Order: sequence, then structure tokens, then C-alpha cells
Amino acid sequence: MTTWLITGASSGLGAALARAVLKQGDTAVITARNPDHLTDITAQYPDTALAVALEVADHNQVVAAVTAATARFGGVDVLVNNAGHGYRAAVEEASVDEVDELFATNFFGPVDLVKEVLPQMRHRRSGTIINVSSIGAPRSNPASGYYTASKAALEGMSDALNREVSPLGIRVIVLEPGALRTDFSGRSLAQSRTVIDDYADTAGKRRKENDTTHGTQQGDPDRAAQVIIDTVRSDSAPFRLLLGSDAIAIVRDELQGRIDEIDAWAHVSATTDFPDQTRP
Repeated sequence: MTTWLITGASSGLGAALARAVLKQGDTAVITARNPDHLTDITAQYPDTALAVALEVADHNQVVAAVTAATARFGGVDVLVNNAGHGYRAAVEEASVDEVDELFATNFFGPVDLVKEVLPQMRHRRSGTIINVSSIGAPRSNPASGYYTASKAALEGMSDALNREVSPLGIRVIVLEPGALRTDFSGRSLAQSRTVIDDYADTAGKRRKENDTTHGTQQGDPDRAAQVIIDTVRSDSAPFRLLLGSDAIAIVRDELQGRIDEIDAWAHVSATTDFPDQTRP
């Protein structure tokens, strides 16, 4: 039986994954800032689900969550760093406190959880760490600079982590979801207090009051949850896993654009090398 620790399990992808994991017979420590929001899940699976209060930016709560998982189920086999939120602001509009909170939630909190579960995973020489990123990590949009920076930081850390722990039998998977039909663009989306009129036609168009995508996203969180479970159970898994046809199209287009730009400027880029002294 596999034990999952899933953050941000009160709604969206986290809730869908928690229900799917438990339905298929695994055990799960499910977390939320307010564990009362998890009672509908724990009531259905009283023997295999444990709800824990967790603000991922609070180190003491991070330690307590992993300790509770170990005490109840013997350890964490799969960590899913799902908790996080969006943030919309032009780069100039954002305040320091808003950005600090964003990175504490989207980057430093997940790093803290990774560091708490790694000792037991290293001891067992097994485990899976799943960090939920975004298609914004490879390509950002106006108003999403800080949000995508937090996810790009998560991916950069995950890339190094994967190379460090894969020889120890531990897998790292980065999820890059497309638009899932969750509260991400609704209740979970924060934005800057400051609004600068000069950005009305760029970042301004993507502020919450102007965003009409909420509730119309094509991605199904239940289907995404099953893909995650199947990937964890498989003998092989990608480092980056795209979720959704929109994710495939967006990331493929971005990466092809980067390749085209590299090729177009390669003759300039190569001129920074030291001259080859062996050439006649």
C-alpha cells in the first residue's frame, strides 16, 4: 500500500487526486490550511485518510505534517506539492509583501516539504516527489511574471533534485498542467493592490475582473488525477509531464520558438569563444 502526502487537498486537483488515491486503496495524508474543509473526504475513508492542518509556508506545520504521516502510516511514499496559488500583476505593480508571500507558498514551502521527506526516502532508497508547476514556467504572459517566476524556480530546483536523488532510487516528477477546471482562476487567484493605467492593454486585460476563463477550462481535474496515479505506478515516468492538449500545444510552440531563435543567432553566440589556437 502506497502512502501519499498531498498538499492543497481541499479543492481542485489536490482534492481530485486525494479522492482518486483513496478510492483505489492507497493511504493518504491530505492537507489544507483549514482541515475542516477535508472532512467530506476523511468521513468517506476514515481508516486510510488523515487530514492535517498545513500552511506550507510554516516550517513547524511542515514538520508536524510529515511526523503525523510517519506516525499514522509509517512514512511518505509519494509527496505531492500541489498547494499554491496564482498571482496577477504587471512587474511594476507588484508589492514586496505580495511577492514574498507568493514565493513562500509556491516555492519555499514545497522545498521545505521536500527536505522533510527526503531522509526517509533516502533510507528506503525509494519514493516519488511530484512538484506541480505550470505551463507558465516555460512561457510567461503579461501579468504572470511573478507567478511564473515562482514556478520556474520550482522547476529549476526540481531539475537539480532529480539528478541528485535518482541514483538513490527516488523519482522526481514535475507536472505542467494546462488550464484545469478548478478554482485556480477564481477564488485562488490573487492580484496586485496597485493598478497602473499604462498597462491596461497588456497586464490589465488579465486581471481577475477582465478574465472570463474561469469555469470554461477544458482540463478535467479527475482525469488529470488518474494520469498522475498511473504515472506513479508505472515503471518509468517522465521528469516533466504535461497535462492537457493545450499544455502540449503551448509548450511545443514555445520550445520550437526557442530552437528557431538559437539557430538564427548561433553565428553571433559562437563569437564569444576564445579563438582556436590550433587552427592555422
